[in-house]
Amino acid sequence: MTESTLPTHSRRAMLSVLGLTGAAAALAGCGAPGASTEGTVNNAYRQADLQVPQEYQGRTPVLFWSPWTAGPQDAINEMLRRFNESQTDIVAVSESQLNYQTLNQKLTAALQARQVPDVVCFPELQWLQFYFSGVFAELDPYFTADWSLDVYLDNYVGEGVAAGKTYVVPFARSNPLFYFNREVFRQVGLPAEGPRTWDDLADYAPELAKITVSGKPLQAMAFGSADNWFGQAQIWAWGGAFSKEYEITIDQEPGVAWLDWQRDFIHRRKFGYLAKEAMTDYTTGLAACCHGSTASLRGAMQAAKFDIGVAFMLGKESERTQVPTGGSGLSIVKADSKDRQDAAAELFKFLATPEIAAYWHASTGYVPIVKAARETKTVKELVAENPNFGVALEQLPNARTADRISWFQAGTDEISRAMTKVYGDNVPAAEALSGIRPRLEEIMADNREDLERVVTT
Repeated sequence: MTESTLPTHSRRAMLSVLGLTGAAAALAGCGAPGASTEGTVNNAYRQADLQVPQEYQGRTPVLFWSPWTAGPQDAINEMLRRFNESQTDIVAVSESQLNYQTLNQKLTAALQARQVPDVVCFPELQWLQFYFSGVFAELDPYFTADWSLDVYLDNYVGEGVAAGKTYVVPFARSNPLFYFNREVFRQVGLPAEGPRTWDDLADYAPELAKITVSGKPLQAMAFGSADNWFGQAQIWAWGGAFSKEYEITIDQEPGVAWLDWQRDFIHRRKFGYLAKEAMTDYTTGLAACCHGSTASLRGAMQAAKFDIGVAFMLGKESERTQVPTGGSGLSIVKADSKDRQDAAAELFKFLATPEIAAYWHASTGYVPIVKAARETKTVKELVAENPNFGVALEQLPNARTADRISWFQAGTDEISRAMTKVYGDNVPAAEALSGIRPRLEEIMADNREDLERVVTT
């Protein structure tokens, strides 16, 4: 997954760090988990102090640790300002932790120091290592007729539920998109809506190569060294999977066919290449196409000096392929102040109002995760002004949870390593994929006991 993956340290390592014993309890994701938490933390945590602006003194404070900077952080600050102005009892303050990895490390250190934030935003299934340690507050008791999992897009809510209880609500969710330079497509007479399949792109590549960039033919596609999230959609398009339940399947025939097709596309036909930063090469005009997140759309539009085009992730066996979910959700960290936990839940309710969800979508490109947000004036006008946002919305029904081996960073690191060997070094797909199979099997075996307790489908 491009935006996030599970941290390299294991659940057992996390339990050790926090001084815990006992087995982990539950795991969310694909299916309906069901178990109880056997390893739980000593809840002698206190919420970290924060600097409350003078005008909000006397209110119950909420400290929100954000993994964003720049535009998304500006949007967070604006939403919290609106929340603070909407009522008189709570003040929410955001502190940027720069990125998901740093937030992960900071929360681990905060738990050791027993002084924690109120709210954290972890991506996809990364929150599970902390759930195993009993770190998060259950959210179901806060749900009302107006705010529950029912307000969110259905294909994102399961990843925040464990043992039948909710610990994460969707917030900054995304899925991958195919980005293309609409201007150069028009210049050589290619369809303005972009390709639908990989074979389409291969057909278009010779036409794109008629354009020169820095004295060289324009290449159709820039690939990246951490493309496992996009690779998930691609192997599904070829009819395969990284894993099926507990079986590693990435090196079966569909997986080999997928990566050998890409190898031929890059090395024999010279239609693509391995870039240091694929999105940068795309937005600067060095490549006609690349992959990116829905959450990259606003930033790409600001960076590029050409007409950005986006399309569904390319299909192979059909023109529509499934795509993996991405992005992050919100959790409340358990600590000694029940008042601050209750206040954090009120913040979550506010962020799930349709207009605020629409504002976040329009400001960042993350999907309008609240169902009703799609019908707001903000989203309707945004799509009318820039149909690219509509493409992202139309692809949402194709999103589903990634294959289980992708729930662990060690697994996605191995997959990216194999893809990079093919893309950059022209290694045959069968060799690259068979080379990572033993490690993937080891990762699955290390986690299978915990998964079997809780994953029912």
